Amino acid sequence: MPLPQAIETQDDQRRATMSPWSGQQMQRTPFLLLLLVALAQGVTPSPKACVTLPSPGGSTVSCFSPARFPAPLPADTVHLAVEFSTLTQLPASALRGATGLRELHLASNRLRELPATLLLPVPRLEVLDLTHNSLTQLPPGLFRASAALRVLVLKANRLEALQASWLLGLKGLEHLDLSSNSLQTLPPGLLASLGALRTLDLGDNQLETLPPDLLRGPRRLERLHLEENRLQVLGERLLAQQPALRYLFLGDNRLTTVAAGAFHNLKELDMLDLSNNLLSSVPRGLWESLGMPSRDMGDGFDISGNPWVCDQNLDDLLRWLVANKHRMFSQNDTRCAGPDALRGRMLLEVSGSP
Repeated sequence: MPLPQAIETQDDQRRATMSPWSGQQMQRTPFLLLLLVALAQGVTPSPKACVTLPSPGGSTVSCFSPARFPAPLPADTVHLAVEFSTLTQLPASALRGATGLRELHLASNRLRELPATLLLPVPRLEVLDLTHNSLTQLPPGLFRASAALRVLVLKANRLEALQASWLLGLKGLEHLDLSSNSLQTLPPGLLASLGALRTLDLGDNQLETLPPDLLRGPRRLERLHLEENRLQVLGERLLAQQPALRYLFLGDNRLTTVAAGAFHNLKELDMLDLSNNLLSSVPRGLWESLGMPSRDMGDGFDISGNPWVCDQNLDDLLRWLVANKHRMFSQNDTRCAGPDALRGRMLLEVSGSP
C-alpha cells in the first residue's frame, strides 16, 4: 500500500478508536425508525406525539419534540426517549409507574435542573443520557437508588464545577461522559465511589490542572479522555493507579512537560494521543514501558503537531520511533521545529539519519 494511503487508513482507524462510545454504544431505537415501523403497522401518529412499540422485555416509548413530558407511561416501559423539545424541567413524578425502565434518553432538550427524586421509581435504570441540555448542577442524592446505572452521559451541558457528592450511589457505573462542558477544576475525591468505572470522558473542557488523586476510586479504568483542555503538565502520580488503562487521549492541550515516570505503570496501553501540544522534548525513559520491544501498542500513537526540537535531548524518542513507526499516526505532521538545520524535517527521517 502506498505510504499516503497507508497513513490515511491509519488516521481513519485513529478517529474510530477515539470515539468514547467505541464498543459500548447505547442500545436504543431512533425515533424515525420507530415512526417508520409504526406507519407500517397502520399507526398514524400526530405531529410531536409519542410512538410506543413493543421491544424485548417491554415497551419502547419515543417522543420527538413533545410539548410536555409523556404521562402516564406504559407500566412495562423499558426504553424511553424524550428528545429535541423545549422542556426546561421535569415533574418529580415523571417516571412513576415505569419501575422496569432500563434506558432513559433526554438528549437535546433545555433542561435546567432535575428533581432530586426523579430516579427513585426506576432502580433498574442502566443508561441515562442527558446530552445537550442546560444543566449547571445535579441535585444531591439524585443517584441514591441508581446502583444499576452503567452509563451516565452529561455531555454538552453548562457544568462549570462538580461535587463528588453528586455521584454517590453509582456503584455500578462503567461509563461517565462529562465532555463539552465548561469545567475549569475538579474536586479531590471526585471518583472515589466509582469503583466499576471503565471509561471517563473529560474532553473539551477548560481544565488547566488535575488533582493527583483524580483516578483514585476506579479499579480498572480502560479509557481516559482528556483531549481539548488546557493542561500544561502531566505528572507522575495521575496515571500510576491505573495499570489496566488501554486508551489515553491527551491531544489538543497545552502540554509543555510530561514527567519521566508518567507512563511507567501503563503495562496495557494500546493507544496514546499526545498530538497538538507544546512539547519540544521529553525526558529520557518516558517510553520504556510503551511499545516495542516490551509490547506492541496495537491501536497506535500520535505525537504530531508538537514543536519538537530534534537535538541530542530527543535521541531517546527518535530511537523509540524507529522500533514503533508501524504504529505511528500522522507521520507527515510529526516534524522538527528546530534546530534550524532540521526545521521541517519529519522525525522519522531524522531518526533514520546516520
